[in-house]
Amino acid sequence: MPIEIVVGLPHLSEGPILQRARAMGVPALISANCLSRWKRRDGWREWAGWRLGTLANAAGLRSLDLDCGGFSAMVRYNGIPWSVDEYMALAASYPFRRFASLDYCCEEAVARDREEVLDRISRTIRANRDCRMRAADLGILDRLMPVIQGRLPTDYERCVDALWQSMKPGTIIGIGSVCRRQIFGPEGLIAVFEHLDRILPKGVFCHGFGVKGDCLPYLKGLEHRVIAVDSQAYGTLARVDANQRGVAKTDRLVADHMERWTARQLQRRSEPARPRQGELGLGAPEPRPADRWQRAIAQAYQEIRAKIEMGDLDHNEITAGWIQEWAADIYTAEEGDDAQNP
Repeated sequence: MPIEIVVGLPHLSEGPILQRARAMGVPALISANCLSRWKRRDGWREWAGWRLGTLANAAGLRSLDLDCGGFSAMVRYNGIPWSVDEYMALAASYPFRRFASLDYCCEEAVARDREEVLDRISRTIRANRDCRMRAADLGILDRLMPVIQGRLPTDYERCVDALWQSMKPGTIIGIGSVCRRQIFGPEGLIAVFEHLDRILPKGVFCHGFGVKGDCLPYLKGLEHRVIAVDSQAYGTLARVDANQRGVAKTDRLVADHMERWTARQLQRRSEPARPRQGELGLGAPEPRPADRWQRAIAQAYQEIRAKIEMGDLDHNEITAGWIQEWAADIYTAEEGDDAQNP
């Protein structure tokens, strides 16, 4: 089957964009952020719940998916302002075809070092488990799309291993942090999808969030695994066009770009397959620090992340001082082992 092109919509307000999406008959996706209500309190902008009434405007769309909007939330608000319970209430409020789990993106703009990438992978695992439990309680588990995160191709494997019980045949999982990647290279989009194709169980499929249209010919041969991609790239094209011509970026202009962009993606999808470079070296395992204190710090991080994933700790409880105390216990225990085994 050809890869499904899902069109990201900036909002559900009745007007040219929504009318054009209905007329085109395309599957659509919205971010939770576009349904958010905000208010100002003491000079601060504060999240105030969902605008559920606008969901009625989705009538007539071919289908509608929901994304948690994690990247936008991190960039704009420095965190996801809604809780798991609040997000799952939104997911249950409308018959979305699929709704993505909460996740914590790992793009360089958000996760600036290796430790933060690993922290966000652990938080993603925990969020997936929490969303799964709430979805089961709400009777909507069959529409939940687990989301996995990472920077290196092997990072995603950590999520897959932790969420293995969710990886049943027929499951569609969302692949995050791929929209700003290069096509090639050891951390490129092709490397990620080729690695996932090797490690995922048979019958588990991938939806690539924000995948560039020029990647589509290179994904030929992976259509048994990558069954859908989405993007709202046409919005950027509309903004550039408006700036260059000195005109307003109206919804009608955006709708025109959306239609042309979608036609282009469908054309790319039908192009002959382009040769892919094989997945390059995934990198040797990270070396074990020679310094005993640095080893203790690394082990402390590893043990704390495991507890976050299992729900025994909350990420927001962790402080630098606590990590050092944890590492001190490990350091002392290692020192004692060395004394007993000189």
